[in-house]
Amino acid sequence: MRTLRTALPAAALAAALAVTGCTPEGAGGGSGGSSGGQASGPAGSALAAVEALTVKGRAPRTGYEREAFGSAWADTDENGCGTRDDILKRDLADIRLRGGGGGGGGGAGCKVAAGTLTEDPYTGRRVEFVRGRSKVDIDHVVALSDAWQKGAQKWQRRKRVAFANDPLNLLAVDSSANRRKSDGDTATWLPGNKAYRCVYVARQVSVKKKYELWVTGAERDAMRRVLSRCPDERLPSGGGPTEAPARFGR
Repeated sequence: MRTLRTALPAAALAAALAVTGCTPEGAGGGSGGSSGGQASGPAGSALAAVEALTVKGRAPRTGYEREAFGSAWADTDENGCGTRDDILKRDLADIRLRGGGGGGGGGAGCKVAAGTLTEDPYTGRRVEFVRGRSKVDIDHVVALSDAWQKGAQKWQRRKRVAFANDPLNLLAVDSSANRRKSDGDTATWLPGNKAYRCVYVARQVSVKKKYELWVTGAERDAMRRVLSRCPDERLPSGGGPTEAPARFGR
């Protein structure tokens, strides 16, 4: 006797799948690779901005040297003080100044002699700054070498000088933590202070977006992982212009 095979009604099929937890072949919802299933944050969030970043492979480090970004801590905002002292005055508490120029600036009262980093963003610890024997560094949130390998090697000099001195890309931090970071990106280094990670990655995203630097696939995925835990973290803005004054060359 021939057995008749009839199609299972759609409603019955759906009920059966709901009970078993199965998904029909070809339907969405399967687990993807590390770059799949990205979360999307609200407009204006750092998480949403990640999706606008160009993804490419890391270029060779060939030709990189610090001097390609101009002399260290140039006075790009022309306030008479070098960038390093500008950031120390912004980020430290209880600062004491001494006369004379500093870090490329010549104005009186520029040099920070001492101060306190009350809560280092990378470690969460209190760090004292004393000029000449400091345990405080000024870190490029997006390292110069990392930028070089992700687009900056093709920039004009004035854009590189602006990047190296942009307050948006600079933080006063614990020197030991900064040395451990080296030129790492989000995929290879995050602050030990977990409470600061969302703010830190949001700042990296903002800098890369502002200067149109690309990210690697692993870096993009790491940014998504961190920011998916804080989807409302806003994308920071501000800082300096993306081109230094004409006196810094082409």
